[in-house]
Amino acid sequence: MTQEIHGTVADGFEAVREEFAAFVAGERADYEGQLCAHVHGRRVVDLWAGTGADALYGVFSSTKGAAYLVVALLVQDGTLELDRKVTYYWPEFAAEGKGALTVRDLLAHRAGVVGTDTGFTLAELADDRQLAERLADQRPFWRPGTAFGYHALGAGALAGEVVRRATGRTLQEVYQERIRTPYGLDFHLGLPAPEEPRFRTTQPMVPTPDQQAVLDATPTGPHSLASIAFNGNAAEPTDLVSLPNMPLIRAKGPASVGGVASARGLAGMYAAAISEVGEQPALLKPDTVAEFGQFHSTGYDLVARAHKSFGLGFQMTADTWHPFLGAGTIGHSGAGGSQAFADPWSGLAYGYTRRRFAFPGGAAPENGRLVRAVHTAALAL
Repeated sequence: MTQEIHGTVADGFEAVREEFAAFVAGERADYEGQLCAHVHGRRVVDLWAGTGADALYGVFSSTKGAAYLVVALLVQDGTLELDRKVTYYWPEFAAEGKGALTVRDLLAHRAGVVGTDTGFTLAELADDRQLAERLADQRPFWRPGTAFGYHALGAGALAGEVVRRATGRTLQEVYQERIRTPYGLDFHLGLPAPEEPRFRTTQPMVPTPDQQAVLDATPTGPHSLASIAFNGNAAEPTDLVSLPNMPLIRAKGPASVGGVASARGLAGMYAAAISEVGEQPALLKPDTVAEFGQFHSTGYDLVARAHKSFGLGFQMTADTWHPFLGAGTIGHSGAGGSQAFADPWSGLAYGYTRRRFAFPGGAAPENGRLVRAVHTAALAL
C-alpha cells in the first residue's frame, strides 16, 4: 500500500510534490520521511509521508552543519581566527606533534585524529568534552595538514572544544542561544525530555541481495583507518545505525552525530544561514558564507577511500552530491540518509529526513531527484 503524501507546496513547486510522490510509491510500504525547502527565506515545500510533520529523527552527521554554523558565526564575530594555531585556544592539543595545526585545517578534516588507538566508550562518544580530551592526547594517523580524511565521530568535538575554550560556553549552548531559539528551529543538539515522544527510532537498513553483495565486497578490518574513524576498534564497537536510538546520545547531542531534527528544522537552519527569515536577519554575511564554502580539502579522502571535498567543515555539496547546485553551496549529509544545505546563488535551503537507514549510507539516493526538482523550481521563480 502506497503511503499518502501530506503537506503543501507553493505555486511553481507542484513538480516537487509529484517527484516526492513518485519516489514514495516505489519505496517500502513502511517508508517514513520528510522534505522541506525554503527560497530566499520563504518556505516553498513542506511534505511528508508515513509520519507527521512534527516527527523528529536522528540526523547523524547532518548535525555537523549546525556545529560549523556556530563556528562560522564566531569567526564572523572575530571571536575565533581561522589562521591561529589550535593551541592558541586549546594548548593541550599540541600533544604528539599536533602543535602547528591551524583552526582552518582542523575544520577541513586535516588534523589526522579521526579516532584513537583503543576507541571510545558510549559515554565518551556522547560527551564532546571527554571525546576532545581523548583526541588531544592521540598521536595523529597522518602528519597534520598534509592530507585529509573524514573525522566522522570527532569533528564536532574538536570544533566544540575550540569554541568552549574561546567563549567559555559549549558549542551546544551557543547553538541554542544564537541559532535554534531565535529562529524557532526544530533541530536539537540535546533533545529536551518533553520532546522525546516526538522522536522516531532509526530503523536498520534492509538491503536487496545485490546491495548486500556490495556491502560484503567492501569489508573493513577493525584496525583500518575507516574502522577507527567509526569506532569499530573499540572494546564494544559502535553500531552506527543505533546511535540516535540511545537516550544518552539524544540527551547530550554530541556535535558530530547527535542531532535530532525534522526536515523543517534542517531546511530552516540553512535558510537562516543565508536569508532573512521573518523578521530575523540572515545569520551569516555573504563573505562568511563564501569563505566557509571555499574548497579547502578536495581529492582522495583517507577515511572514505574515495574522492571527497570539504570547505571549512561543511561538505562541498555541489561537488560531492549535486553538481547542478551553485558553487560554494554549504551543507552536510547524515549516514541515515538525511541531507541539508544552503545554495547562496539560488537562495535555496533544503532539508530531508527519513526513518529507515538508507543504502549505502550518507545522503540517501532519492535526494538526487528531489534536490533537482526543488532546484529547478527555485530557478524558475
